[in-house]
Amino acid sequence: MSNTDEQAGPSPTGSLAHRVPDLGALELLLAVARLGSLGGAARELGITQPAASSRVRSMERQLGVALVDRSPRGSRLTDAGALVTDWARRIVEAAEAFDVGAQALRDRRDSRLRVAASMTIAEYLLPGWLLALRAQRPDTAVSLHAGNSTVVAERLLSDEADLGFVEGLTVPTGLDSVVIAHDRLIVVTAPGHAWSRRRRALEASELAATPLILREKGSGTRQVLDAALGGLARPLIELSSTTAVKAAAVSGAGPAVLSELAVGEELAMRRLVRVPVEGVALARDLRAVWPTGHRPTGPARDLLSLTRG
Repeated sequence: MSNTDEQAGPSPTGSLAHRVPDLGALELLLAVARLGSLGGAARELGITQPAASSRVRSMERQLGVALVDRSPRGSRLTDAGALVTDWARRIVEAAEAFDVGAQALRDRRDSRLRVAASMTIAEYLLPGWLLALRAQRPDTAVSLHAGNSTVVAERLLSDEADLGFVEGLTVPTGLDSVVIAHDRLIVVTAPGHAWSRRRRALEASELAATPLILREKGSGTRQVLDAALGGLARPLIELSSTTAVKAAAVSGAGPAVLSELAVGEELAMRRLVRVPVEGVALARDLRAVWPTGHRPTGPARDLLSLTRG
């Protein structure tokens, strides 16, 4: 390749990406300068010599100057090539610093996971998922904030959580979601309550007329029950956790509406009795949620995969 080759000048317009050689071409030029051989530079970078020659010619056309003189004794930089090489060295060093910084950001992101979940999921599903995640990512520190669906949405939208889980009928505004499981609410009561001995199923009107131990408004459980009863559910007591509602029902304070996930052990040991209900839609989807347009990455993506396994 000779510096007498005709070079076409670069276009003065267009984006910077079209006017500046890519990093691979600049790394090749630096290798030629260091080794004094195009063939040696090609071998160092793991490409063929024809590919290296083609890349140099392309760079010369792009810049509009000759960069390398070829001779039987090897390859040497032209005066313009030496100047471009000096610039190239700074660009490559900046790119290496950029890569180190980006890796540090990825490491920091992957070293923690902030989860927000509504109560039933937090208490009865997440422990198993987080144990499985720990086996995959033992160095990731996980923090879990349990609250109702409204609180989960608030934490996600204020960047206080990386992934959330909700139980209601609708997805909070500003969030994307995917269904990860299905659940059903059931009516339960202590064995001494009159409902524990009834043979006829409860109807919606009777359930709506009876004061119940309920989760607070804003919770997914309450949202489903209010929708099923047309907003007519009557609270005997309102409590802010599934465990508290269950404990109150076991104590005999009154009937409660809880997730099937939460009362398996109590039903099996007859500390609670399931009361049949008809004409009331108490099924619900359990969803993973995240801010709209920001699909989970890193540990949050791995946890999401585990919930759907």
